[in-house]
Amino acid sequence: MKLPSILIAVVFSVWSAGSLLAARPILCCDYGGGHVTILSATGEIEWQVEAKNPQDCWQMPNGNILFAYVGGAKEVTRDQKIVWEYKAPEKVECHACQPLPNGHVLVVECGTSRIVEVDRAGKIAKEIKLVTAASVKLHNQFRGTRKTADGHYLVCFKGESKIVELDGDGKVLREVPVAGDPHEVVPLPNKNLLITCGDGHKVVEVDPTGKTVWELNENDLPGNTLRLMAGCHRLPNGNTIFANYLGHGHLGEQPQFFEITTDKKVVWTFEDKGRFKTINQIMALDDKGDVTKGEVLR
Repeated sequence: MKLPSILIAVVFSVWSAGSLLAARPILCCDYGGGHVTILSATGEIEWQVEAKNPQDCWQMPNGNILFAYVGGAKEVTRDQKIVWEYKAPEKVECHACQPLPNGHVLVVECGTSRIVEVDRAGKIAKEIKLVTAASVKLHNQFRGTRKTADGHYLVCFKGESKIVELDGDGKVLREVPVAGDPHEVVPLPNKNLLITCGDGHKVVEVDPTGKTVWELNENDLPGNTLRLMAGCHRLPNGNTIFANYLGHGHLGEQPQFFEITTDKKVVWTFEDKGRFKTINQIMALDDKGDVTKGEVLR
């Protein structure tokens, strides 16, 4: 099926001896557009569900879609049936979720300042309190939050420009200062952290000592100025897909997400001004790792 060019533009780049790489099937959150979507490799919408300000998303091993939205988190089947849901308290914002090996779901809450692990009945099985600066209010408290294989928690303290690692009981183990307002932290197999820096207009990879070992800066990619750097997915081949959130005055100006190599070569970009507004999270669906076991790096 050939898509109308006025609706979609999937831009491919030639790299590495002139080979042409196709785009990948993608799961994405459109924060401003209010929906979670599965796109085919050719840009067709294969599945879509409405959600208020979705911020994080996962394809589960059974094919269901788990996502966080401003009021909590849901797991939805391909035929739109809600099979699990957690509703956060009033006056709370949820900006991250993660499926855990025991079937529970991690959710981070701005407002209550806590991480909760929710069981399949929708009940809180574990709570970790987070301590934030008094000056940092509701919306600016937290973004990406991940539980690691060793039971630790990594939390983006958005308004305090730092990543905080806590142990399984909530004790602070370390703080990693970063530029801007971090939106995602991804623990890598080599123990480094991949961090997107929001309106800091950059991405960094830091080693266990906090030293930056790789970075992507605002103007490193011609035609793909880094705006608010949000979600990302490190692929098995070493490439990374980044969501370039185009809110804050940049709506419709450029591609909404792109894949790059470690040496900062653009593999392909995606831009669809007609159907999407502010894409802030992505997952490549051809990565066949088990998300519940931490095998998908996002």
